Amino acid sequence: MLESLKNKKILFVVAHPDDEVIGAGATMYKLINDFDCQIRVVILGEGLTSRSDERNLDMWKDKILLHKLNIEKAKNILGYDSLRTYDFPDNRFDSVDLISLIKVIEKEIKDFGADTIFTHHGGDLNIDHQKTFDAVVTAIRPLPDEIVCNLITFETMSGTEWQVTSDPKKFSPNFFISLTKKEVEIKCRAMDCYEFEKRKFPHPRSSKALINRSQMWGIANGIKYAEAFQIIRMIDKL
Repeated sequence: MLESLKNKKILFVVAHPDDEVIGAGATMYKLINDFDCQIRVVILGEGLTSRSDERNLDMWKDKILLHKLNIEKAKNILGYDSLRTYDFPDNRFDSVDLISLIKVIEKEIKDFGADTIFTHHGGDLNIDHQKTFDAVVTAIRPLPDEIVCNLITFETMSGTEWQVTSDPKKFSPNFFISLTKKEVEIKCRAMDCYEFEKRKFPHPRSSKALINRSQMWGIANGIKYAEAFQIIRMIDKL
């Protein structure tokens, strides 16, 4: 299955800085180093201002600049090709017209020439993750000239697993990528770059929790470490 992604141009579309690492950082590193994939990360939201009662960009200006430096540090560790960041309002994507998100994603697909997208699971508790998924699905409707053939979603710890278990949209992975200890450690190193996002154990964004999660998915599938994904659509165009 992973061989089918060899040499692909892959777009990782995420809502917030750090989501690209939490969701699929180890897999991204594997795709780059073992499968010669070209990867662009698109981060839609600024990721901080919801921590205030009102969105005040001036108040958060310095921290947002530091946040963007943290993105670059994580990028250098993971080694992906290119990055695009946008400033949609943190945890307020439901206040944005969906078409605005769709237009950004369509532009990035065309500019990069992506044939595969990894993004958030649509049933996450986090509203920005939900809207990101909705925008991606709409942007890549399977029309005859659509170049994106593969859509794969990932879990984002502290957003996916906190959804109530009775929700019919709860994450149900059907694709597990085997990882090495080194790949998981690279993921944790990249996550440590995010000064405003990393937490102490037992928070799910702590390094220990990320390692434990990869071990849990690994054990569930007879391997040592894994990241979990849900295949939404794969089209084999001859």
